[in-house]
Amino acid sequence: MRITGGQLKGRLMVSPRGLGIRPTSDQVREAIFNIIGQDLHGVKVLDLFAGTGILGLETLSRGASSVVFVDISPQSIKLIRKNLALCEHQDSGVIIRRDLRKGIRRIHILSKQVFDLVFLDPPYGKNFIPLILSGLSTMDILSNRSRVVAESSKTEKLPVSFESLEMVDARSYGDTKISVYAYEA
Repeated sequence: MRITGGQLKGRLMVSPRGLGIRPTSDQVREAIFNIIGQDLHGVKVLDLFAGTGILGLETLSRGASSVVFVDISPQSIKLIRKNLALCEHQDSGVIIRRDLRKGIRRIHILSKQVFDLVFLDPPYGKNFIPLILSGLSTMDILSNRSRVVAESSKTEKLPVSFESLEMVDARSYGDTKISVYAYEA
């Protein structure tokens, strides 16, 4: 698993071996950044269901100022720490161990930030995305220019709009669907 763009392009990251973690493929990551843009200078990022942390690490490589990584798995937390060290961005990342299956309410209290970009990559087929979109749209956690990038199975039906979030792009790559939502304050 490698960083696909930015200052750290080509840098090898630690990837899981049989841990039940599904990192976003290189092709899908490249597609995401082609959709949302390559220059993320100064952007504050929230990486939910972070797994290896690769999506958040890609943003740091492209100039993001900070990333809050959230995952429940102890193995994921270890992988994220190792990968932040490999990228020499330990000071730019905060790791929160939290079970997001019950919602996102406490993340705002723990991180005390407003985010410009949110990645949402839960286990496929579990219907977590609407739950998290609901929480994101009702909290003061998104900036006026926020985008939410949700990764799901291409067979999952996601809402086109959800309260203050409007789907602005959706594309499929193999079995994966990327849905991009814009926040409308």
